[in-house]
Amino acid sequence: MPPCDFKGEKYKGLSKEGMMKIRKEHCNPVTMSITYYERPIYIYQGYKQWLWDVDGKRYLDLFAGVATVSVGHCNPKVTAAAEKQLKTLWHTTNIYVHPTLHEYCEKLASNLPDPLKVIYLTNSGTEANDLAMLMARLYTGNYEIITFRGSYHGGSQQTMGLTSNSSYKYPIATSSGCTHVMCPDVFRGLWGGLHCRDSPVQTIRDCNCAPGHCMANDQYIGQLNEAFATSLPSRIAAFFAEPIQGMGGATQYPKNYLKEAYKLVRERGGICIADEVQTGFGRTGTHFWGFQGHEVMPDMVTMAKGIGNGFPMGAVVTTPEIAAAFGKAFHFNTFGGSPIACAVASSVIDTIKEEGLQQNSHDVGTYMMTELAKLRDKYEIIGDVRGKGLQIGVEMVKDKASRAPLSPAAASEIFEDIKDMGVLIGKGGVYKQVFRVQPPMCITKKDADFFLAVFDKAIKNYMDRQ
Repeated sequence: MPPCDFKGEKYKGLSKEGMMKIRKEHCNPVTMSITYYERPIYIYQGYKQWLWDVDGKRYLDLFAGVATVSVGHCNPKVTAAAEKQLKTLWHTTNIYVHPTLHEYCEKLASNLPDPLKVIYLTNSGTEANDLAMLMARLYTGNYEIITFRGSYHGGSQQTMGLTSNSSYKYPIATSSGCTHVMCPDVFRGLWGGLHCRDSPVQTIRDCNCAPGHCMANDQYIGQLNEAFATSLPSRIAAFFAEPIQGMGGATQYPKNYLKEAYKLVRERGGICIADEVQTGFGRTGTHFWGFQGHEVMPDMVTMAKGIGNGFPMGAVVTTPEIAAAFGKAFHFNTFGGSPIACAVASSVIDTIKEEGLQQNSHDVGTYMMTELAKLRDKYEIIGDVRGKGLQIGVEMVKDKASRAPLSPAAASEIFEDIKDMGVLIGKGGVYKQVFRVQPPMCITKKDADFFLAVFDKAIKNYMDRQ
């Protein structure tokens, strides 16, 4: 494991048994079901890309609290900004004019292209997407909203309609007016090839596409047109898409898909919404926003997670015209845009730029994916390596010929082994078959090498047991 100069404090709090007793007795049962590991870890402290458990064991965090800790745990600059604001003003609402909200909104707007300049601050990505649904319907006067199968856009009763993954859907009525269209997944989908996606690593699938032409893209756009002809009214409200699917397993689309999809949506009166909750703030490396890698201009952008480095915050950014439609009634958010949240988020943007973390995401992420592709070629059960920057997915399969997903039990064996060797990663995909690597953007090449060695060892261990 790479060295770390930071020395964590010795833990003196609740015992593991005490925590689990409280968890069982007083935390909602759903909390028990998502401890992630058969043998849970008990995290106590963090610094940059490192976490320590209550026993003092150090872990390399390559999941960042679900792609949330963008500039590192307890980043000193961000911590100092929070402490300074805590000593000045903890809370007031946006019914008053306080400087941190306005300073931050100006800074955030300066990092977005025209005409995306009007901001509403929330506390989470779910809130942001919920609000974006409302604004889209108010502005267009239409109702139907499109998302991809396999997508995740939130867990409220409203956004559960947007989300298209049965693991996150309860057997109750959710928001109506949401249609899920085929996800243009060039690895597991019906069509794909060797040159489809904007990634340093392409699929193992073959194709006969002429230079500059993508047959898979044509087929997936054909499926979207089929949905417009059969499943949707002639006028729609919006199209939601993550530039790279997060919970869906770092799924990427053909390079020109979003360009053509946006055109079709706008022809039917809809607006185009980029969900940047996981891809925003430099994580994809080449651009500050994931949508920029697709060479598209959305009408609205939603964001959260990395915006606050773990502090609860989200935002909806849109055009002046769309924002004006929101004035048809009052909308109020008690905590959205609080002084502390804005101070933290402002420092996050500064830190990304001052520490060159977007470029680091590109450099370390590209290196990691290139090396992971070598492991893909080495092991039959690694079907795909994909992503951009530090938004990486490794799809596990039973075999490369079928591309059928590796069973959840088998994936969990490998997952547990990686954790026991000191690395934390995530899981995703409709069938929980994708390992997700979305670390703090401050990780180093040495950290990447340690993970690669651990991952190689975990796969070998699993194969030896078969």
